[in-house]
Amino acid sequence: MRILLVEDDELLASGLMTALTRANHHVDHVGDGQKAIHALADGEFDIAILDLGLPKIDGTEVLKTIRQKGSHIPVLILSARDATQDRILGLDLGADDYLTKPFELDELLARIRVLERRRSGNTVNQIKIGDLVIDLTSLSVTWKGTTLDLQRREFALLKKLAESPHQVFNRSQLEESLYGWSDGVESNTIDVHIHNLRKKINPNIVKTLRGVGYRIGDIEES
Repeated sequence: MRILLVEDDELLASGLMTALTRANHHVDHVGDGQKAIHALADGEFDIAILDLGLPKIDGTEVLKTIRQKGSHIPVLILSARDATQDRILGLDLGADDYLTKPFELDELLARIRVLERRRSGNTVNQIKIGDLVIDLTSLSVTWKGTTLDLQRREFALLKKLAESPHQVFNRSQLEESLYGWSDGVESNTIDVHIHNLRKKINPNIVKTLRGVGYRIGDIEES
């Protein structure tokens, strides 16, 4: 999942980026409210983690601005402002969750999984399609009861497709969901990941619609 982290504390941001990457997320970081608005206007992200005490533009104004512009991106506020009124204001402005600093990393990851579930319409931390099971808590994939050894971006690509089994994604959409601003993407990268998934799981795991894009395959019939 692609996350935008909006945090002006560079030390905290660095630690969070490391932890979120280890949890199989793809994270880009900005350190002020003005950059956050510009980044979120592109619509490339699945979730935003938003501090409130930001330089240039306060986090509450960032949230108000993106909601007024029609953005529906799930937003988790992560702030040292712990007064009840601050939490109410953040939620009323359109935040989906509010976590105060200091916080436990495991709780933050759990709250991110909740936002993932809401976004994909799941009620549990699993995605099941036939004999394929993607566990969002353990970051594991099983096929016909056997646990598979997937690389981080293979897992992310499979999850992206499985979350919306009837949607066709073009190459650009898949690249945006798997890679951050600083990542170099070669022209055949998606093809390589798809080849590996077909080899490790099933030849029909990803269906190619020539000239259009890709979607999860009809593996329940395989």
